Amino acid sequence: MTKRAFTFPGQGSQAVGMGKDLADTYQQARNVFAEVDDALGQKLSKLMFEGPDETLRLTENAQPALMAVSVAVTRVLESRDFALRDRAAYVAGHSLGEYSALAAAGAFSLADAARLLKTRGQAMQQAVPVGEGAMAAILGLDLETVEMICAEAAAGEVCGLANDNAPGQVVISGNLAAVNRAIDLLKAAGAKRALPLPVSAPFHCALMQPAAEAMRAALDKVVVHTPVVPVVANVLAAPISDPVEIRRRLVEQVTGRVRWTECVNWLTGAGGVTQLVELGAGKVLSGLAKRIAPDVPAVSVATSADVDAFLASIAA
Repeated sequence: MTKRAFTFPGQGSQAVGMGKDLADTYQQARNVFAEVDDALGQKLSKLMFEGPDETLRLTENAQPALMAVSVAVTRVLESRDFALRDRAAYVAGHSLGEYSALAAAGAFSLADAARLLKTRGQAMQQAVPVGEGAMAAILGLDLETVEMICAEAAAGEVCGLANDNAPGQVVISGNLAAVNRAIDLLKAAGAKRALPLPVSAPFHCALMQPAAEAMRAALDKVVVHTPVVPVVANVLAAPISDPVEIRRRLVEQVTGRVRWTECVNWLTGAGGVTQLVELGAGKVLSGLAKRIAPDVPAVSVATSADVDAFLASIAA
């Protein structure tokens, strides 16, 4: 019997037009987008469907928008007799995707998830003045080497691992000068690529502490229910269900490393998962899954055609 985990994408998966096909096809998707628009007091769905891209890419817009698409896909599947509580053993999300996972699993109301992610995006943006922080993608070196070089490059500033996305694919984050020093050292150590990322702030590092405090305050004001299935937390790479711990780990996540390789390894190892199903925009997590756990099938469901194909595949 297939044991599934539903995974939910993070920032970088957004694209103008995402969710429009779902909204055109399913009332359930239209309801999700309308509820998010109402919760935020802005026409986020119009921005998602029509752009402009540079406005959609702003952290405070991209984060709730990606969550909205993921929850819309979940609701559409549930309307087709594919309920998350019955069909998934676990949920997990990459960075902001953890909020999508929790909303899909009933830990947050949709409106609360949207408002939390708006706050999170604004707080992360404001935590570090523009131009003082940076992130870079590093390809082709093992985790330990990158960690060691980041510690050397820090030289009293902040520089560390932000995302462990897949074997040989990590992201570093910190002060601009320290990240630039690390890029040079990592290239000298044999990195295939060490590329600055076009991001507006240095996410998932100690410089985000002001944003972590903002999220602590915001999370204290919302009701967190026990999710219908456990969520594999980014900062633990292990499943949790307790609402108090969910709050705590989401605060830690703002400054902590996204341990995605370990999350997928836990799901497909100790968790016994035999299929990974990515719900939401893009195919980033399905691509990473093929590198982390190549023997476990990974599919992405983002459009009405994807919904039909996925449901047909499991009925076959």
